Amino acid sequence: MPAAPSPPRPLGFGVGLRPAHYAAILESAPAVDWFEVITENYLVGGGRPLHFLDAIRARYPIVMHGVSLSIGSTAPLDLDYIEGVRNLAARCEPEWVSDHLCWTGTDGINLHDLLPLPYTEEALAHVAPRVAEVQDRLGRRLVLENVSSYISYTASAMTEWEFLAELARRTDCRLLLDVNNVYVSSRNHGFDPRAFIDGIPTERVQQFHLAGHLDLGSHVIDTHDAPVCEAVWDLYAHALRRHGPVSTLLERDDHIPPLEELVAELDRARATATAALGVAA
Repeated sequence: MPAAPSPPRPLGFGVGLRPAHYAAILESAPAVDWFEVITENYLVGGGRPLHFLDAIRARYPIVMHGVSLSIGSTAPLDLDYIEGVRNLAARCEPEWVSDHLCWTGTDGINLHDLLPLPYTEEALAHVAPRVAEVQDRLGRRLVLENVSSYISYTASAMTEWEFLAELARRTDCRLLLDVNNVYVSSRNHGFDPRAFIDGIPTERVQQFHLAGHLDLGSHVIDTHDAPVCEAVWDLYAHALRRHGPVSTLLERDDHIPPLEELVAELDRARATATAALGVAA
């Protein structure tokens, strides 16, 4: 286990780094405090992705965010993948490394989705040693994100937030609280999203995510292809009042607008934080 860290340093307000914005970032130096990179996009031997990552990292703090760890799977951990993550982290020196509390496949089959776990003691006993091993191999704490979900398990014996809090307690990992995912799952499963936010221990919260989704009335799908909706902005304000000035990231993965549009939406996050906290964020 890595040595106990100091409390996380808030980075301010960032956006996801996407290839469509590489040139604009280097040419215009936008008012963005930091960038989050999709880890898998840079697990390469060289070329354009790493060239731009190095150039942008020289100007801005970077956070690595993965989608392939599959920490909840029953399949063995992919040690080659973890070594690649460790080597990339040594190169770009991220503020932290995150992934999702989920499983993405088993028996060599990747389902290319972030699938939820049953929230049981058995699942906790399975996942906790895997988190500890990944942290030991990375030489740093892991930051784990709550996923959007569309099914639940009859075997679950606790809430998702109780599971997350207990996993963090057992492994000393940090948590990425995705406010949009909380909202999406609350609509799909009928729980109070504020109870989720309030049930997460503040000392474990390293980062917030904000994103858009597709609301179909009877259910909501996490798409990351639209602006943040009013209900999620309201829930974000509640999360700020509950947990304080946590580093906040605006995600957009499809229908990606010009960078200046994302920066304008990021300004709303700043304004929301200032109003919620009563001070300049």
